[in-house]
Amino acid sequence: MASLLSPAPLLSLQRPYHCLKKGVYATPCLVRDSSSPSLSTSNLIPQVVVTRESGKNKQIIKALEKRGISSLELPLIQHAPGPDFDRLASVLTDKNFDWIIITSPQAASVFLQAWKAACSPKVKVGVVGAGTARVFDEPVLAAQGALHVAFTPSKATGKVLASELPDNVGKSSSVLYPASVKAGNEIEEGLSRRGFDVLRLNTYTTVPVQSVDAMLLQQAMSAPVLSVASPSALRAWMNLIENEKEWSNNLACIGETTASAARRLGFKKVYHPEQPGLEGWVESIMEALVAHEEITQNK
Repeated sequence: MASLLSPAPLLSLQRPYHCLKKGVYATPCLVRDSSSPSLSTSNLIPQVVVTRESGKNKQIIKALEKRGISSLELPLIQHAPGPDFDRLASVLTDKNFDWIIITSPQAASVFLQAWKAACSPKVKVGVVGAGTARVFDEPVLAAQGALHVAFTPSKATGKVLASELPDNVGKSSSVLYPASVKAGNEIEEGLSRRGFDVLRLNTYTTVPVQSVDAMLLQQAMSAPVLSVASPSALRAWMNLIENEKEWSNNLACIGETTASAARRLGFKKVYHPEQPGLEGWVESIMEALVAHEEITQNK
């Protein structure tokens, strides 16, 4: 079944960069996701609600469709520039780093914009997992050869990344960490304890979507499973439903970080894979659906 799209406009971080030696500039623009058809939703209740920002739900929707699972796309968050957004390109121009650490697809997208604006300097990148690594699979990047993804930890978490990142024997390694404003401090703290010299730049942030169609929200509240990929999406959901006690269906989280945040926020029926990633996330969604079905049958 095709996905059902929320019409709310979302903020793009794609500024019209130019390859300059002294930073970047310009203003963000509003864009609409029009890649999928709009469908009438009056009599449909989806099995799963997918809540990543507009344009980032295609893979999960396709994976669910292969399992015969219907989905409703209801973006809960959107990205906006962080306070260090405009510094990133100039920092890449002015200084060399042993490692660039990237911990999310959005951080990767923002980094690539600045890297191209800095005239594509030679860099060595460490990523938190396969989903983030895929952002660097552009053919143009392979052709340029200046960007090398050289490290992925054994488990896709910031804590493990900080403990396993290779260092320079006998001397301090320099790390540039472009991050979300809302990201925790475990990566820079873990690396600093190991002797790394870490520069963190808060290049983007996440904010709740500005508006949600009331009909789509009602459908989302009726769906057996809500899938979420970040604590920010959880908080946005709580704000939308006003009182979490009004909603008691299942949560399928992308990984343990989001799942831990869900439990701290009071959600009870929380499912997540041991390893963050698309395949594990889909399995957790299926587990949540089975649990819902069992409860329904036993009523």
